[in-house]
Amino acid sequence: MSDENKSLDILGVKPIANSVNTVTKGTVDGASAFLSRICLPAAEEFGLLLKDKVSSWRAKNAVEIASKAQALLEEQVQGLVVSAHPRIIYSTLENGSWAEDDFMQNLWAGLLASSCTPEGKDESNIILINLLSQLTSSQARIVAHICQNANTYMGKAGFITSEFFYLEADQLLEISGIDDIHQLDRELDHLRGLELINSGFNVDNLKADVTPHALCLQLYARSQGYVGSPIEFYEAKEKSSNKK
Repeated sequence: MSDENKSLDILGVKPIANSVNTVTKGTVDGASAFLSRICLPAAEEFGLLLKDKVSSWRAKNAVEIASKAQALLEEQVQGLVVSAHPRIIYSTLENGSWAEDDFMQNLWAGLLASSCTPEGKDESNIILINLLSQLTSSQARIVAHICQNANTYMGKAGFITSEFFYLEADQLLEISGIDDIHQLDRELDHLRGLELINSGFNVDNLKADVTPHALCLQLYARSQGYVGSPIEFYEAKEKSSNKK
């Protein structure tokens, strides 16, 4: 293999990609080059993992996430050189490679992109990586919906917060893609247990309190690739209807 080809195969997934028709050579090369650029040690370590332990299915998912993260960064940094901590990259791709769903891959890509800074030493997203790894795709869709639609504002101390936000059971079933009310109740209980939302269902009615906590709002903002203040993220998103 030539030196040029080696440099483009930091992930070590070219042999794997040959057996996965949906991953093109260009996509693998691009993801490999991107990861080597933002963090060579993590890219090399993950390449060894892919070669030895990870199936072609997971390799495909990891490449997709890296490619999506690269697109997000190219749109945001506009030529600024950024990098990420090896621990962050490895954890993101290790956990995210289990996600085949495009929606979930986009969230993982957002966390990877928002982990990249000029210094490359920020480890703060590890908290959010651990949170996202515990969410089902149904729960992640609920999180996305409530963060997009709840009325957020800045508290007196300067923290992001939200007004109370309620959804009916039939709305939540549609949002989550779940068709079992008891499963939906479990999903909301889990989100509450992770301190992402308020109380969920009351046993006496089918309206759920899904008010997002600050941690939930920050998880969603970072999963969109945003690296600034959550106050700015939600104000920018709700400029025309933001209520203080």
